[in-house]
Amino acid sequence: MLATQNPIELEGTYPLPEAQLDRFIFNTLLDYLSAGQEMEVLGLTTTTHQAQVDAVTGAEEILDFQQVVRMVPIADSVARYAVDLVRATRSTDDTAPDFIKKYVNFGGSVRAAQFLVLASKARALMRHRYHVSYEDVISLVRPILRHRILLNFQAESDRLSQDNILERLLEAMPPPKA
Repeated sequence: MLATQNPIELEGTYPLPEAQLDRFIFNTLLDYLSAGQEMEVLGLTTTTHQAQVDAVTGAEEILDFQQVVRMVPIADSVARYAVDLVRATRSTDDTAPDFIKKYVNFGGSVRAAQFLVLASKARALMRHRYHVSYEDVISLVRPILRHRILLNFQAESDRLSQDNILERLLEAMPPPKA
């Protein structure tokens, strides 16, 4: 399922509770379209153009893809790194850096770690690899954790976003050297 959230006007909509947000695997930020892309949208949506939809896969194939993703191996050290990153987002965890304790009310749950590993497995396959790398985990930290970290008033006062906090976390916790 895909959902959109427009941060500008919320009239008639209600923010999702944190427990429901946690069920979405990614939170992806999109910027405005280019002028050329906007022209294309206008051409497709303000004329009599009828979109032709062609199925590219089916339910059974999607279930097969999900199984293939789950079969991708991940080294214990890479899985541990994913778990350590998620745990470090929790201000109550002993491993949390001081800036997490200062700015974060609630961090990622075990579901965040599950999604981080599953998405890393899928990313590895999309890059024609049959194992998960630290790079896969690092590249997915922001889209998987940004909606799972609840910042406190101090973070808001210091004009920090979830992405700022996650960037600092990645700097504070680089992957182990090979």
